[in-house]
Amino acid sequence: MENNESTLNKYEAALAKYNTQLDDAKIAAQVAKIIAEKVPANNTEEIKKFLFNCIDLTTLKSEDSDESVMKFAQKVNQFDEEYPDMKNVAAICVYPNFAEIVRDTLEVEDVKIACVSAGFPSSQTFIEVKVAETAMAIMEGADEIDIVISVGKFLSGNYEEMCDEIQELKETCKDHHLKVILETGALKTASNIKKASILSIYAGADFIKTSTGKQEPAATPEAAYVMCQTIKEYYALTGNKIGFKPAGGINCVNDALIYYTIVKEVLGEEWLNNSLFRLGTSRLANLLLSDILGKQTKFF
Repeated sequence: MENNESTLNKYEAALAKYNTQLDDAKIAAQVAKIIAEKVPANNTEEIKKFLFNCIDLTTLKSEDSDESVMKFAQKVNQFDEEYPDMKNVAAICVYPNFAEIVRDTLEVEDVKIACVSAGFPSSQTFIEVKVAETAMAIMEGADEIDIVISVGKFLSGNYEEMCDEIQELKETCKDHHLKVILETGALKTASNIKKASILSIYAGADFIKTSTGKQEPAATPEAAYVMCQTIKEYYALTGNKIGFKPAGGINCVNDALIYYTIVKEVLGEEWLNNSLFRLGTSRLANLLLSDILGKQTKFF
């Protein structure tokens, strides 16, 4: 029992260092101001090329197969040959059972292999299963793991179990990046998003990510703003940089520019690289490419 209390205190102590009582209307107003004043200036070819290089090119469909995933990875190889002047995507993101196929197909050095894991997208399974799935994904070739917090545990106030799971999965990942998805649409309020961000970071997240893309609403600029503010405050306290990844519902180039602008305005230039900023999307790659090339392009 003592151990449980000390663990709980650890997370409560972490939360106590931050202001978690946020006003949703105030945040919406701050975000609207940033979008209106700052986004237009970032609508440049250079920034679009940078955003392309931050994409976790994702396929998470029920109908994915060995053959379709192999073709998906081959497209990334082909991109390098056809567009040698452009930097490639940051990663290919797939289900864990396809990690080996991507590893065996991918020939591009700088592109990482990311896998969703641990009972994605609901996170509703045994911790033993989550650990096993994560370990197997890494063994098969994953460089990065994307997991979802136990949203039900969080909303019930069971922070200890939620955090213990993340901690155990981070121990399984060792040096591999662990991206922790908050499923911000299910958390609903800015205060909840801030608390979940803090808890995930203190439990071992290398990145915090908005959404799975399997639940509505997915990423929103307001959620992104709160998450980036939390990363900034955590950095001020500890000197540690945590990455940020919006995902789900990034349907047009302007959406990507909004997230870029929020990261730039809240976190600054130091976060504008694909080690600390990613975009989880399947359709954005073609849209950005079309804009950059000045003609409709369906490459991926």
